[in-house]
Amino acid sequence: MAEASGPDSSRRVTIHDVARSAGVSRQTVSRALNGKDEIERSTKQRVLDAARELGYRPSRFARGLVRQDTTTIGLVIPDLRNPFFTEVAASALESARARGWHVVVYDTADRPEEELGTLQVIGSQVDGVVGYFSCDEDELDRWTRGMPMVLIGREHRMARFSSIRIDGEAGVHAAVTHLVAKGHTMIGMLDHVNRAEPSLRRDWFTAAALAHGIDPGRVAGAAQSADGGGEGLRALLGAHPEVTAVFTFNDIVAVGALREARRLGRRVPAELAVIGFDGLQLGALVEPPLSSVALDTRLLGSLAVEQVGRLLTGADPLPPEALEVRAELRLAGSA
Repeated sequence: MAEASGPDSSRRVTIHDVARSAGVSRQTVSRALNGKDEIERSTKQRVLDAARELGYRPSRFARGLVRQDTTTIGLVIPDLRNPFFTEVAASALESARARGWHVVVYDTADRPEEELGTLQVIGSQVDGVVGYFSCDEDELDRWTRGMPMVLIGREHRMARFSSIRIDGEAGVHAAVTHLVAKGHTMIGMLDHVNRAEPSLRRDWFTAAALAHGIDPGRVAGAAQSADGGGEGLRALLGAHPEVTAVFTFNDIVAVGALREARRLGRRVPAELAVIGFDGLQLGALVEPPLSSVALDTRLLGSLAVEQVGRLLTGADPLPPEALEVRAELRLAGSA
């Protein structure tokens, strides 16, 4: 694949670059490069000239997609081993399939450094991108250059991007309120261990704890796995043995905490209440069933696909209020 010249020479030239240079759509570029007759000769020549000047050559994979002349989106997921992201991906795939779209799925292994590499790989293969990204928006813009993007779980500032916002503040407040009503005053949290800054979910927990006059400083980090949840609970109880209730970054961590509580001889919820975040179906399969601040994963995936479709076609995007998914407390046996 040829590379662009100038300051962005490390970035491969994409079909979107050709479309922007020629002043046409990505679909028109596809038709021109494949010799379709339904576009004007002058338009076709303009596309071919732009492709030659930019040094654009589609990959074998991209050529296969072009021949099918269909929309393809990239779905970028942090960790497909986490059932939450699997549920979101399943919803996005279902919504895309209903539109007759292709979907290219990439797993970044929850490593920010993998995100830009993923965009570099799929930049010439897809029409739009949906998914989870933690790297700087300027970097995302550099590697996608005009391609519609819908970011899940974070805010955006560039006009060509869009976001699916997760609002868990009220749900986390309800969780802490429930624990206080049950008599818990020593409440801890297991936060995401790989984040440079405290997570937004920790911010929600801190605000809720302070609102009830509870010390929000009983926090330990946990890797995002069941084993990580167990290790995190051991660390939390080691530093704060007075803790009688714990809120976790997500349900997978909570499942690990439940398992570790059993190993430590702590009865749940009599001696240790546990509330997760996500609302996974998995929570109903553990004993006791997991209480959780639950999100609608189907809505997350379908909204993201709907919005990227609107950005691709030039239709009016969904308004911000329609792009917010609110989490709600779902009580079960663990709290």
